[in-house]
Amino acid sequence: MPEIRNFCIIAHIDHGKSTLADRMLELTGTVEKRQMKEQLLDSMELEREKGITIKLQPVKMKWNDVVLNLIDTPGHVDFQYEVSRSLQAVEGAILLVDATQGVQAQTIANLYLALGQNLEIIPVINKIDLPAANEKGAREELRKLLGVNDEDILAISAKTGEGVDKVLDAVVERVRSPSVAPSGSPSLEGESLRALVFDSVYDDYKGVVAYVRVMEGEVKTQDKITFLGTGVSDRVVELGYFSPRMMAAGSLRAGDIGYIATGLKEIQQARVGDTIVIVRQIAGQPAVKPLAGFKIPQPKLYAGLYPESGEDFPALREAIGELQLNDASLTAQAERNEALGQGFRCGFLGMLHLEIIQERLRREYELKLVVTTPSVQYRVQTSDGKERIVHTPAAWPDPSAIVSVREQFAKAEILIPKEYLGAVFELMQSHEGELTAQEFLGEDRVILVYTLPLRELVVDLYDRLKSATAGFGSLSYEVLDWREADVVKLGILIHQEPVEALSVIVPRDKAERVGRRMTEKLKEVVPRQLFPVPLQAAVGGRVVARETLPAMRKDVTGHLYGGDVTRKRKLLEKQKKGKKKLAARASIDIPPEAYIAVLKRS
Repeated sequence: MPEIRNFCIIAHIDHGKSTLADRMLELTGTVEKRQMKEQLLDSMELEREKGITIKLQPVKMKWNDVVLNLIDTPGHVDFQYEVSRSLQAVEGAILLVDATQGVQAQTIANLYLALGQNLEIIPVINKIDLPAANEKGAREELRKLLGVNDEDILAISAKTGEGVDKVLDAVVERVRSPSVAPSGSPSLEGESLRALVFDSVYDDYKGVVAYVRVMEGEVKTQDKITFLGTGVSDRVVELGYFSPRMMAAGSLRAGDIGYIATGLKEIQQARVGDTIVIVRQIAGQPAVKPLAGFKIPQPKLYAGLYPESGEDFPALREAIGELQLNDASLTAQAERNEALGQGFRCGFLGMLHLEIIQERLRREYELKLVVTTPSVQYRVQTSDGKERIVHTPAAWPDPSAIVSVREQFAKAEILIPKEYLGAVFELMQSHEGELTAQEFLGEDRVILVYTLPLRELVVDLYDRLKSATAGFGSLSYEVLDWREADVVKLGILIHQEPVEALSVIVPRDKAERVGRRMTEKLKEVVPRQLFPVPLQAAVGGRVVARETLPAMRKDVTGHLYGGDVTRKRKLLEKQKKGKKKLAARASIDIPPEAYIAVLKRS
């Protein structure tokens, strides 16, 4: 049996991860040059355009008679759980740093995950061929970050291929072989198996395909297997490895990375992080323990997706169903909005996840959508002793019944040039951030660690950070615990009538500011009537902001000429009474465009 090395590449977005994987495929002869194209492992058009990895991809290569199993992982914080499971499936990681940008926040976040899995770290500086490359500065940052010697750091150009062969040599030399439990171990008696699911996709012909790393034992075609986390059982329809296409094989053994096609029809039954075992093992003694770290990823934010045309709702429903076949972390629940019609309240891992789904619906399914402002979830304790999970204003309990509200907090690590410290301090203060740590990385860059509410982080903080730091700032975060929150439901009233579709959940101290902004926007987009229309924002029974939409005025005295002034006053008084009578009985018909202008994410 040949030697095996399992490793992955971790890096910040756009540091050359996929390009390095391309050069490795070329050098090892896994893919012929005539079949090569840029970002070969990034199969989606969106990945190529944005220059990011959205869906991880394993591949099996061979270098100097050693089998190399590479997992090309996503680099964005939204997919951190998938990255952590991928790291559990390997023994080594290439830490890739862009010579023009240096260490970034997500580089550090993924490094901590890798160190937590006790992986061998191979530091590599990429893009040394660029005129703006600062190899010396990047080396200094890596030495401080990892505590390594200068000779341990490799410098390459993934674009030209310079130095990539040395990276492959370093993987063979430094990364340890997969550890296999000794024969006779209780977990290996008979036909024992423990395989980690680090990703899963849906195939029209094979059903659910689980990407696995076999930790112990062996699995063969037609074996009956069970997913311990979900309790689902089925037979192995097909298994094999990636080269990079799926290549069927007779079996997968301890140390191998490959795929298992199950025939299951729902991807939620093969969750990332779950453990696969042989069914016969469960009845035996001792019981096979699941691999550590399994959890079901929970959405961090929610947003409403509505078709611009009501006739497109069936197409949207079908499209979301198809996307869920390959994305178990996407949740969707049908809902009806009085303004926008039928749509879905969807849960996402973060803003990038939302943008990806929105863009795929637009491109792949040609749907025009209205996306409402994203919101997070709250735990609301009511006077009847129940706790409710709330993520929409419509589900917000009556204020008199609320005992307490809790929300999720997050720890954010921000990496910036030191000259932007003042601007970032001011920005984080406006987002309720509390500075907990500060450390210099090299001479010119600072790592700031903040705790702040998740609601303040997920919507626009990243964009505002980029603006405040001229694009040089980077951010990564991890969700912490639930803490007390002082938030309220801000209701909108148009002509004294509540408009539930425009309600939002906001911090109490920001209710007045948000209410003023919404009423000012409504004044611009609500059609004028023949009478004045009050536009109000209220918390409970207290109005916190108000604007008045002026009435349209018909000149009822224009036809008059000469005569006594009382004729003009009589006509104006009659008009005034008519407007008052009309206002008392009128209901305002608000066009969808007005709702969209207020609700739509900017």
